[in-house]
Amino acid sequence: MVNADERRFEVLRAIVADYVSTNEPVGSKTLVEQHDLGVSSATVRNDMAVLEEEGLIAQPHTSAGRIPTDQGYRTFVDRIHEIKPLTSPERRAIHAFLGGALDLDDVMRRSVRLLAQLTQQVAVVQYPTLTQSTVRHVEVVTITSARLMLVLITDTGRVDQRMVDLGDVIGEEDVTRLRTVLNSAMAGKRLADASASVAELPEQAPPELRETMTRVCGVLIETLVEHPDERMVLGGTPNLTRNVADFPGSLRQVLEALEEQVVVLRLLAAARDSEGVTVRIGMENEAEEMQTTSVVSTGYGLHGTVLGGMGVVGPTRMDYPGTMAAVRAVASYVGEILAGR
Repeated sequence: MVNADERRFEVLRAIVADYVSTNEPVGSKTLVEQHDLGVSSATVRNDMAVLEEEGLIAQPHTSAGRIPTDQGYRTFVDRIHEIKPLTSPERRAIHAFLGGALDLDDVMRRSVRLLAQLTQQVAVVQYPTLTQSTVRHVEVVTITSARLMLVLITDTGRVDQRMVDLGDVIGEEDVTRLRTVLNSAMAGKRLADASASVAELPEQAPPELRETMTRVCGVLIETLVEHPDERMVLGGTPNLTRNVADFPGSLRQVLEALEEQVVVLRLLAAARDSEGVTVRIGMENEAEEMQTTSVVSTGYGLHGTVLGGMGVVGPTRMDYPGTMAAVRAVASYVGEILAGR
């Protein structure tokens, strides 16, 4: 025998499912006809009255139907014990699409496009943060006899290029020496550790290379220090404009907030600290302009290290199980791809 709480949760689940798919308030008659709840319409009406008292559903205008509140969605999401797995064809499609990426920029662009298509929401993917990366290689390229280009490549495939004006000429032999010294000091080290090693190099350099080494190391240290303007990619913004009714009077401020990189990165930051998929619904979002949205996000990474966050932003009326599954699957594949690079 199902207890009253379980039965009411089934009624809430049915209201969420119907409202997400139809965008119409749900009445007791529809619930009884469409869902096998195993009770009379009078019982369903009583359960709806209790759910409304508890603040889990509300009656918009004077219609007979009810819609889930933010709190109702939260109760529903908290009870999703198992995120439904993607189908085999969906998983194969993700693998094939992301596996064809040429470099890190391509991985980021493809991930965001894929997430937006799978969820029909706005997708956001943060570039791997530098602090968690290690240096794979430093290349030193001669541009002119007094100008070099430094190319820093990390284990996540991130590439940073910087120009260094030397104020003096340098021969190929010295460029080779420079390259060898930099790689022996930096390769395989976390960026913070590499930065400390680089800071010591000018003092250890032979007198004829000291000035050059000082300039090169100054530029490298700037590159190695975490950029506050972490890069991210956004995709699928038109998906929001298809659901204008879900954002009564607030769509414009949501779109403006999405253009503010800091706001979006803050949304992803919470997910990076937690295991699994984080769901923030409506008023749970700190940024006021995002309080008519839900944000489903997670961290991605390799070898147990979280490198960045990714997620989707949409109306509170969204397919939470499907969205959570898509976000988790894409994050998992991005981690695998970066690990294999």
